Amino acid sequence: MIVKIPATSANLGPGFDCLGLALQLYNSIKIDVNRPFQISLTGTYKEGISTDESNLVWRTMCYLWEQINYPIPTIALTLENHIPPARGLGSSSAAIVGGLVAANILAGTPLAKLELLQMANTLEGHPDNVTPALYGGITLAVSTGDGVLPRVLGQGTNLRAVVLIPNLRLKTEKARGILPPDVSRQEAVFNISHAGLLIDAFIREDYLLLKEGMRDMLHQNKRSALIPGMFETLKAAEQAGAYGTALSGSGPTLIALIQESSQKAVCQSMLTTMKQFGVESQAIILDVDHCGAVSSDE
Repeated sequence: MIVKIPATSANLGPGFDCLGLALQLYNSIKIDVNRPFQISLTGTYKEGISTDESNLVWRTMCYLWEQINYPIPTIALTLENHIPPARGLGSSSAAIVGGLVAANILAGTPLAKLELLQMANTLEGHPDNVTPALYGGITLAVSTGDGVLPRVLGQGTNLRAVVLIPNLRLKTEKARGILPPDVSRQEAVFNISHAGLLIDAFIREDYLLLKEGMRDMLHQNKRSALIPGMFETLKAAEQAGAYGTALSGSGPTLIALIQESSQKAVCQSMLTTMKQFGVESQAIILDVDHCGAVSSDE
């Protein structure tokens, strides 16, 4: 069995810890049953990923089995990683969601997708990445007294994303730690109104609203201190034709939502501007993933 999980970009500007979208860049988990325990790594990213029982995918699988009192089976895993770690593209969410989906299938699928989301949120600590990783598309995750309420706002069929990945690593813990514990009323009102506009843009597919809708006052100003040239690069992307731009998750990756006709100009403008601040980067163009985590037979 193989489980494929998409990369995700969270926040999208004002939607702190609640908005996100899935992208067509994938990690996969191959499971071989009745094999001695082993974790093998393939793909673009292998450095720093453990291959023993501390591996996040394996720990997540064991967590689900323990929650449902299912005996832990003996299996071998092959993890193919193409989502860059510590870059703001949901690599840890992909590991958690993939582990839960795989473990649930091996146990006979006792849990519904919504139950898997609640587990993923418990493990990740916030639902903005795990929700699109599980459901696909552009999602809103609402935290309620009963758990996370997921809403798929749209599939983003006519949207593409330029994803600029600087040659920097930025742990989520550091990017969250730089944020103050309190926000002003002005910042709160600004982000509430802009998140509402952003949701309206996605539902109506009125992407000309994205430039204003993706503005933020809660977190990007503070996190820009960790990413040289961030705002200048986002501005250059908009001037080159991007619908809207944002810091992807906690960074350092930047995302520009575009139409196909502007993708080359936006790519080049972002690469050139970031390089002016002494940071080498990689730019990739991705479509929105519509399916979320999926499984298939080998």
